[in-house]
Amino acid sequence: MCDLSVILPIYNEAENIPRLYAELVPVLESIGRSFEIIAVDDGSHDDSFARLTSLCANDHRMRVVRLRRNFGQTAAFAAGFDRARGVVVLTMDADLQNDPTDIPKLLAKIDEGYDVVSGWRQGRWREGLLTFFTRRVPSATANWLISRVTGVYLHDYGCALKAYCRDVVREIHLYGDLHRFIRPLPAITECASPRCRSITDRVSSGAANTA
Repeated sequence: MCDLSVILPIYNEAENIPRLYAELVPVLESIGRSFEIIAVDDGSHDDSFARLTSLCANDHRMRVVRLRRNFGQTAAFAAGFDRARGVVVLTMDADLQNDPTDIPKLLAKIDEGYDVVSGWRQGRWREGLLTFFTRRVPSATANWLISRVTGVYLHDYGCALKAYCRDVVREIHLYGDLHRFIRPLPAITECASPRCRSITDRVSSGAANTA
């Protein structure tokens, strides 16, 4: 058992792994809580697994799970959730799209009593009118529709940077693309509805502008 579990789905991220590790670990160490990092290699074809195992060999807080093929992000999160030992479980992308320095903000809200805290990506739409109609409008529409249907109002369902109380994670059984819907799932399945909160997540300077 530890205080924090950070789950990283990895798919062909060999070039990003060293920088991600270098940015993530100092943030976690500064928080002053025990932690583990669970990197789930989702069938990568590059050197991702080799780089992860090299980090794992030199850091006992690092754990690596390797899936036999590319099952998708939901399966990677599920594999990480099954192995997480933390009281609080955090998820984030491994492509440098999420800023690790935002993690303390999520934890502050968890400490206030929230069960689920969701990142809200800012500054993603800088590519002009075409991006506005092909990415921003569909993304905003999806967020609005999911919120209306589920009754759980969040700004950005697509943001991977999230924090969950362990009890919430234990109630969720993921398949398909359900990782995007973890926030409303407890309410839909009539479990104890968690208190949810969105916070601003700065997009990393090394991130791609994706929906």
